[in-house]
Amino acid sequence: MVLRNTFRGGVHPLHHIGEGKPLTQACPIRKVMTDVVVIPVGMHLGAPSAPCVAKGQRVLVGEVIATPVGGFGLPVHASVSGEVLFVEERQLLRSKPEICIGIQNDHADEWVALEPRDVETVTPAEIVAAVRNAGICGMGGAAFPTHVKLTIPEGKQADTIILNGAECEPYLTADHRMMLEHSERIVAGIKLILRATGVSRAVIAVESNKPDAIESMRKATAGEEQISVLPLKTKYPQGSEKQLIHVVTGREVPRGKLPLDAGALVFNVSTAAAIYEAVALGKPLVERITTVTCGVKEPSNLLLRVGTRYEDAINACGGLIEGASKVFAGGPMTGLCAANLEVTVTKATNGIVVFDEKQAKAVEESACIRCARCVHVCPIGLHPYLMRSDLDKRDTDSAKQHGLLDCVLCGACSYICPARRYLSSSFKSAREDLAAKARR
Repeated sequence: MVLRNTFRGGVHPLHHIGEGKPLTQACPIRKVMTDVVVIPVGMHLGAPSAPCVAKGQRVLVGEVIATPVGGFGLPVHASVSGEVLFVEERQLLRSKPEICIGIQNDHADEWVALEPRDVETVTPAEIVAAVRNAGICGMGGAAFPTHVKLTIPEGKQADTIILNGAECEPYLTADHRMMLEHSERIVAGIKLILRATGVSRAVIAVESNKPDAIESMRKATAGEEQISVLPLKTKYPQGSEKQLIHVVTGREVPRGKLPLDAGALVFNVSTAAAIYEAVALGKPLVERITTVTCGVKEPSNLLLRVGTRYEDAINACGGLIEGASKVFAGGPMTGLCAANLEVTVTKATNGIVVFDEKQAKAVEESACIRCARCVHVCPIGLHPYLMRSDLDKRDTDSAKQHGLLDCVLCGACSYICPARRYLSSSFKSAREDLAAKARR
């Protein structure tokens, strides 16, 4: 059968269905605890949270250590029990140092008192409050506060909830394992999402290179008339929000608008499981599954506490291979390069991918040859070569007219470019500059 559930454009990275995902797709989730965690207070989209603990203070797992700031704000919770070592700025992935809270793990794993709710009787307002209090944000990488997404503004409406199980980023298999090992939690989370939003239909979208996950989710949704499972053609970036909405609903998100303007809301499968735990168990988001792979001796899917250092996660996988050269936070298409292994796992860290010297070797740009390959693969129909030309001339206004702010930063254009132009990274830098100017 030929799958037609896909979008225009896109690419097929070599390690998407080749050697990359098989490294860990059969690796069961393995729990790892470390001696120290370093937890940033700005892990979500929105203002960083305000620390409310001090050095020397003992905290319990799930205790609030930073309080929300602003409407998009989220609390930050201790991911281990133990003594607060510091509250200070640390240089992690962002361009500037950020406030972090370090905790010495006493390995007692002593939790605060949790407040579970009856999932059969909980109200929409109680679901939203539980999700906010649990500090849940999108776990697929965007880190958008989930309680905000669950609250549909007056005058807006949605008819479809989409659960993103595509996991199209090369090498990553964290969501794959979640769907295999915790499908019931995901389905229970979907039901809570439907109740909170008042939407009556949910679709779990999974790429066809995960047939076991598709089967697992179909078994878990048997008898659930509101929920269906949709296999997707394997292609990058199939898991991008706008592409998913088009594939599932046939509708496009209007330019400059949000998914809700197309009548849909998209949640990651791991986020759905976290929603269930927040409501049914009263558990805040203090741990997540992270794929640690490629340039490590034992590629694995690890259940890590938030704040785990990359070095500790890599050591739990046998350490680095000889010649390891570059570490990505996330996958190689959209992830960020880590300056060192002191970077820590956040709520949105779905992967730690290590490249060797050959894989990481930088290539020199050459002049654009106007081949239009970037146009052909762009999933939203932009002209990346024109935007890059505008930026080279420092004509940001023209770049915006050509779609700079609509770009999903998937990296497909950079991947396919025969001139090895740094297209996607230049668009990301330009948008960050525009955001900084707006803040000022």
